[in-house]
Amino acid sequence: MTRLAPKYAWSNKGAALFSQGEYDEAIKCYEEAIRLDPDFADAWYKKGIAHKNRGKYDEAIMAYDEVIRLNPKDAYVWHNKGYVLYAMGRYEEAIMAYDEAIRLAPYYAAVAATWNNKGVALKALGRTGEADAAFTKAKELRV
Repeated sequence: MTRLAPKYAWSNKGAALFSQGEYDEAIKCYEEAIRLDPDFADAWYKKGIAHKNRGKYDEAIMAYDEVIRLNPKDAYVWHNKGYVLYAMGRYEEAIMAYDEAIRLAPYYAAVAATWNNKGVALKALGRTGEADAAFTKAKELRV
């Protein structure tokens, strides 16, 4: 029987706690996985999502930035960073993060949501023409 490396065991425990809504405990597990392997991008990513779900947006951004440092081509982390930046009222930065997600993976599974979220951020800035174009693109991709 193969035994999981400790970092994976901690990450899996964190995922189980996360699925039960135990975000603080999940974060502790992800932090232990990261202590064991500071370059464990998946644990950083999950830590960011747990912080986002707790409404701890600054902490989420810090975790997402670490994922981006380790894997700058991860479209999902750029999408999630955009979501958090929008929630913080940092609309221009959110749009830039959404643009990066779209640039990196124009056909990934959540790209329609990324276009939609970009439209919401543009609308918040009063850029309705650009927002309408983003909403149209989102609808096209939901086929």
